[in-house]
Amino acid sequence: MATRRDVLKLGLVVGGASLLASKRVKAQEQERDLLKYLCPPDGLPDQFFPDPFSKPSPYAEPFVADLFIPPIALPVDQLTPLPNPDSHQRYEEFKPKKFYEIHEREFLWKYHTQPPYDKGSWSWGFWAKNSQNREQGMAPGPTYHARYGEPILVRRYNDLPPVGASRVTFALPSTSSHLHNGHTASESDGHPLDWIDAGEFWDHHYGNFPLGNDEREKLTTLWYHDHRLDFTAANVTAGLSGFYLLFDERDTGFENPTEADKKLLTDLYGDKYDPGKAWRLPSGKYDVPLILHDVLFTEVVDANGQKTAQAVFDPFNTDGLLGDQVTVNRTIRPRLQVERRKYRFRILNGGPSRFYQVFLMKLDKNNRPEKRLPITMITSDGNLLPYPIDTDSLFLSVAQRADVIIDFAEYQDGDQLVLLNLAEQTNGKGPSGRQLEPDIDPRDPKKNYVKTGIIRFDVVGGQVADPSQVPDEFRPLPTIDMTEVKKERLWVFDYDGGLWTVNGKVAEADRIDAGVEYGTAEIWTFRNGGTSWSHPIHNHFTEFLLLEVNGIPYRPSFIDFNPQGRTLGRQERGRLEKGQRIHIPGVYLGGSRRDVATLRPGDEVKVFMRFKDFLGKYTMHCHNVIHEDHAMMVRWDLMWPGKEFAGPPRLVSEVYGHPPVPKHLESRPGSSTIQE
Repeated sequence: MATRRDVLKLGLVVGGASLLASKRVKAQEQERDLLKYLCPPDGLPDQFFPDPFSKPSPYAEPFVADLFIPPIALPVDQLTPLPNPDSHQRYEEFKPKKFYEIHEREFLWKYHTQPPYDKGSWSWGFWAKNSQNREQGMAPGPTYHARYGEPILVRRYNDLPPVGASRVTFALPSTSSHLHNGHTASESDGHPLDWIDAGEFWDHHYGNFPLGNDEREKLTTLWYHDHRLDFTAANVTAGLSGFYLLFDERDTGFENPTEADKKLLTDLYGDKYDPGKAWRLPSGKYDVPLILHDVLFTEVVDANGQKTAQAVFDPFNTDGLLGDQVTVNRTIRPRLQVERRKYRFRILNGGPSRFYQVFLMKLDKNNRPEKRLPITMITSDGNLLPYPIDTDSLFLSVAQRADVIIDFAEYQDGDQLVLLNLAEQTNGKGPSGRQLEPDIDPRDPKKNYVKTGIIRFDVVGGQVADPSQVPDEFRPLPTIDMTEVKKERLWVFDYDGGLWTVNGKVAEADRIDAGVEYGTAEIWTFRNGGTSWSHPIHNHFTEFLLLEVNGIPYRPSFIDFNPQGRTLGRQERGRLEKGQRIHIPGVYLGGSRRDVATLRPGDEVKVFMRFKDFLGKYTMHCHNVIHEDHAMMVRWDLMWPGKEFAGPPRLVSEVYGHPPVPKHLESRPGSSTIQE
């Protein structure tokens, strides 16, 4: 992790411009010792940074800019040069049926239609070859529609300006792209060590099969984002993120399939596809991905004297960064016209550090929320729940996802509904546990609920036909078999001397913290050793099943809800019976299968995980990506039986018998079979 530490010591802006050359940062350095407060201990004030970090973003009227919906990525006929099968595990077994080409680029992105945002803000994002997209690029990137049983290969080019030439001065034009939480071979996982610099490309092979080929292990809503060692937060803030959606013979992506659609599904799945058993969830333009990023902007006057708004990133803040402009698909508090029918919204907390408690409310004629409305949940962290659940609100820590169904059929033309975030959070440490009331920005002449508003849905038109449906049940959860467990491990997340630690250590690229045996299961315990910070913990490669939360046994049929924002007791869990649609009062926290374990101060969570199908290096980290970039991360390797290890961490050279190689040139498998 020396790169980040060196930057902090030297005070360099990574994009090539020196902090010492910035008048803003010069003033900051004159007023305080920057490094003294890298990670302030408990009890110190929340805010140390003066202008511009303590100034609000320029005003943008809410609910006037239309939601940007990323286009679907389209495949290309071929890639030049051809991919190398020997660079990927199990390539021939899961030979790609489609190929994609995507380019990371820098461009001006309009976060809003009003000044000073209308001139565009320098951003990073994606341009996809052979896809319907904006000419210069887009943020978020195009949405991949992938299918189980149909492997693909994505070639990702880094077309960003080299260091020193980028207009986005806080990020690093050196990138890695992680498919969160794809069941993916290590060389395609987007490991923080596997980066490419400007002018290079990387091939990502996605087998699109569930762990162990177990149907119960399937996923649905995934996302991709930059994961560059030490610079994930900066590069994601710059715009490098997007959606990756997985479909199968049940969740087909066709609510009203044509004969051509049925043939496509029959050709792919054979007898497994039964049109009468497909779920027919809302699809097409009624299946809308929503990625939430909160951003802080500052007003800048360009060389032509025009005022623009540019994103602000604080490289010295290690608590966590909060923005005051909530964006949805990189549009500030947008609006979306909806028909009187069911929609599927895939809501993702893209970070970097804010937590959300999301409510759906209807507005009266005076723009005041008049009542809270139930939300129908169908997924938790991208995993379909066994049964749909109605809840008053949902809680999303960083990187968590929730697919929800909202039925607008009962509303009238002209009705307006809003999603609101009512979680109080005043700093990057995490939510306070208190709930906000909808409030008004005094700058807004229309008296919208701007400070808590996320997106407004405007109902338009008369009644329409709606062939979509929400089934009473989906697929069962994976089972837990304790006889598969070979090892138990404890991971304690804390801070020490200004750096975030796991088991008392900061991350090191050349250290392996755990050697996990291929084909086994393990029990991991995540413990928050701190008293002030929340940590959303994400492990790559495999989902987990909850065993215990703060010492209380957790059962697959339990559904968490938490009206007061406090630790749950056994009596506060609702039990979900087969085929029963229940209403969960309070705040829905997620089901028993997840890929993010949210640790509030003092929390401890015990989970069960299976490790199958691939070998290689993976990572676990805090998904408050500010914490990740400041060393709250471990490397673990999936190894053949007999090579695994517990106990003290080991060096890469000790485990594999060779010295570390240059980070982004770390060797690929060398064979398309799964062997060392």
